[in-house]
Amino acid sequence: YACSCVLFDNITIVHVTCGLYVLLRVKLALWRYMHNGSNIPSIFAQTVKRHPNKPALIYEATGETWTFTQLDELSNAVAHWARGQGWVSGDVVALFMESRPLQVALWLGLAKVGVEAALINFNLRHDSLVHCIGVSGSQAIVFGAELADAILEVSASINQSMVRFSTGDLSAEHLSRLGAQALDPILASASRHSPSPCVPSKGMNDRLFYIYTSGTTGMPKAAIVVHSRYYRIAAFGYFAFRMRSDDIIYDCLPLYHSAGNIMGVGQCLVHGLTVVVKKKFSASRFWEDCIKYHCTVVQYIGEICRYLLSQPVRPSEKGHKVRMAVGNGLRPSVWEAFTERFGVAQIGEFYGATECNCSIANMDGKVGACGFNSRILPNVYPIRLVRVNEDTMELIRDSRGLCVPCRPGEPGLLVGRINQKDPLRRFDGYANQDATKKKIAHDVFKKNDSAYLSGDVLVMDEFGYMYFRDRGGDTFRWRGENVSTTEVEGTLSNLLSQTDVAVYGVTVPGVEGKAGMAAIADTAGCFDCNDFFQKVQRALPPYARPMFLRISTHVDTTGTFKIQKTRLQREGYDPRLTTDQVYFLNTRAARYEAVDEELYNAIVEGKMSL
Repeated sequence: YACSCVLFDNITIVHVTCGLYVLLRVKLALWRYMHNGSNIPSIFAQTVKRHPNKPALIYEATGETWTFTQLDELSNAVAHWARGQGWVSGDVVALFMESRPLQVALWLGLAKVGVEAALINFNLRHDSLVHCIGVSGSQAIVFGAELADAILEVSASINQSMVRFSTGDLSAEHLSRLGAQALDPILASASRHSPSPCVPSKGMNDRLFYIYTSGTTGMPKAAIVVHSRYYRIAAFGYFAFRMRSDDIIYDCLPLYHSAGNIMGVGQCLVHGLTVVVKKKFSASRFWEDCIKYHCTVVQYIGEICRYLLSQPVRPSEKGHKVRMAVGNGLRPSVWEAFTERFGVAQIGEFYGATECNCSIANMDGKVGACGFNSRILPNVYPIRLVRVNEDTMELIRDSRGLCVPCRPGEPGLLVGRINQKDPLRRFDGYANQDATKKKIAHDVFKKNDSAYLSGDVLVMDEFGYMYFRDRGGDTFRWRGENVSTTEVEGTLSNLLSQTDVAVYGVTVPGVEGKAGMAAIADTAGCFDCNDFFQKVQRALPPYARPMFLRISTHVDTTGTFKIQKTRLQREGYDPRLTTDQVYFLNTRAARYEAVDEELYNAIVEGKMSL
C-alpha cells in the first residue's frame, strides 16, 4: 500500500508539474497576444520575420516548396483579391478543394482582411454539400478543378448570387458551364504587398474560419474557430509534445480538419516549422516520403497506423528520421506494434474536438491513454467525467440537481466548464445557435454554471490518465471521419422511398472506430442489394456508406416513434443472433454479400478487408 502511494505521488507530481508548465506557457502567450491586439495573421507576420527564407510548406504532389516569405506574399495577393471583390470584415468565403498549400494561403489571406473561410470537406456531395455551403452564409466559393463535377451537380441548388472561382486546370468552356472565374491568373497579377489592416480589426476572440463537424442534428455543423482557439490547439501540441523549431512535419491529414490544418499547419504559421502537405494519404509511399523530405514528426489518425502495419516490410520503414507521431485514436495493440516495428520513439496522443474546451494530451506516452488530468488539482483545468445513461446519453444528477462525478474506472461523459472570458475555457459553438445550445448543460459542477458536453464517454484511472471508451450520441467515427447516423438514415430513407432505416456503428475486432451498419425495413420482401449499392455510391461519401446491412420486416421504434438501436447494436452483424438477412460490403468486389457463419468468422478474424 505504501509503495503504491509513493508511485501515485511521484506520477502525479511529475504530471502536474509538466501539465502546469504547458498550461502556463500557453495561457501567458494568449494573454500577451490579447493584450497586444494580435491575431493569427499578425502572429504569422512575426514568424515570417524570424524565418524569411526557410521552407514553410512543401507540396508533396509536385515537390514545390514555399518559403515563409513566399507564403506571406501569396496570402497578401489573396487579401488584395478579396478586398477587390468588395468583401469586408465578417464576410464568409467557402473553400472546397483537396489538400494543397494554396488552401492555407487562401484562408490566411482572407483572414488578413477579416474575411472568414468555411473549410468544406471535399468528400461531400449533393445535399450535404449544399447544406455546408448554405449554412456558412458564404458570399463566394473557391473550388479546386478536381471537384468541378461535384460543384456542377449542385450548381442549381446553391445561391445563384454566390460568386464562384476555380483554381487548377479547367477549360474556358468548363468554367462557363460552372459560371466560375479562374482564380490563379487573378492571384498571379495581384499585389504582393501587405494589405492595410481590416476595419473593424479582429482580435484573438474573433472568428477566424469555420470547420465542419458531424453532430446529432443530422447534417455537418459549422464549428466556429476563433483566432485564440487556433493558437491554443497549435501551441498545446507544440509544448505538450516537445516539438522543436527544426522539426519537419509530414501532414497527410485533410486540411478541412483541425488535425491537419491547426495541429499540423499551425506549427508552421505559429512556430516556424516546415510542414510537408500530402494531397492524399498513401500507405505504400508514407515512409519514402518521410525519407525524401527528412521528416521528424508525422501525423496520424488511428486507422493510418493500422494501414501502415498492414503493409509489407520494406527498407524505408527503418531508414527514416521520424522520432514522433502525433494524433488520436490509436489503440493499445496498434500503438505498441507501431512503435516497435517502425522505430518511432514517441507517440503524442491527444483528445479534443475542433470546438471543445476540454482537450487533453498524453504527454508521456502512456500506452492507450488519450490524455491526463490531475486528480489532486482538478480545478486547475476544470474538466470532469460525469455519469450518464449510456443508452440515452442523458446526464445523471444528484439530489441537489448537480451532475455526478465518476470514480476512477467508471466510464462517464467528458465535460468542460465554460468561461467565455478565458480563451482556454470558452465555447464558441457553431454558426447555428440551436446546435450550440444543445452542447451546453447547466448546473454541472455547481449551481448556475454552464459546461460543454463532449458527447464522448471516457474513463479515468487512479493516476488521472484518461482512456477513450466510445463515441456517444448519434455519431460514430470511421476512417478518420465523424459519421452522423441521422444524416445517413435520412439519405438512405430517401433512396428507399422513405423506408424506416436505423443506422448505427458496430465494432469490428482489430479495426479502429466503428463500421456503419444499416437496419432496413423491407415489408414487401423485394430489397435489391445491387440497386441499393449503386444508389449509395452516388449519394454518400465512402466513409459514410454502410459496411453492413440488416434487412428486416420492420425496424423497432419507441412509443414516441424514435428508432430503437440498442438491440440492433448488441446483435451486430452476427447471423447466428437473428433470422434477418445480413449483408457485408465487399469493397474490393464492389458489392454487398450475404453474411453466413463462414464470412462472419472471416470478418472477425481480420481476413476480410474493410
